Amino acid sequence: MKRALLVIDVQNEYFTGKLPVTHPPGSLENIVRAMEQGRKKGIPVIVIQHMSPQKEAAVFRKGTEAWNLHPKIASQAYDHLIEKNLPGSFTGTDLESWLRERKIDTIVITGYMTQMCCDTTARQAVHMGLAVEFLSDATGTLAISNNAGSVTAEELHRAILVTQAMRFSKVMTTDQWMESLK
Repeated sequence: MKRALLVIDVQNEYFTGKLPVTHPPGSLENIVRAMEQGRKKGIPVIVIQHMSPQKEAAVFRKGTEAWNLHPKIASQAYDHLIEKNLPGSFTGTDLESWLRERKIDTIVITGYMTQMCCDTTARQAVHMGLAVEFLSDATGTLAISNNAGSVTAEELHRAILVTQAMRFSKVMTTDQWMESLK
């Protein structure tokens, strides 16, 4: 098994912007821990940054403070930076070719939001024949209300993790993942 750690959309938008991640507590610290452990174990770290394709977008507008990587991520070493403008990290990017060139067969999902870019990327990876490890406490989300209804952050996060574990990913905590690297 040859892994790469994906750090998906850990941007200021989720901390000081319009979409504050609230669950699970400590997800940012676990992402940083996973990055540090990945570096120690020689696992490539790929940072992915979302941008809205609309120039006047309310969120993820390139060049804004909210679009910037969170300082705790920006200060970490990483092997590759990808910009994307759709939920799937593979769509319209060089992620698949970058992984294939390095014979990586397993991706580790961290970042935001659990139900959007993390879930979509994991599903895409499975369709491409890659194995997926999904870190339950190094991904996160917020409560959502729209015309379809409302869901708490905890309910939404748990539902995606359960679904991922059914078919797509090996779901584990950051500590479990780090232990599996020994």
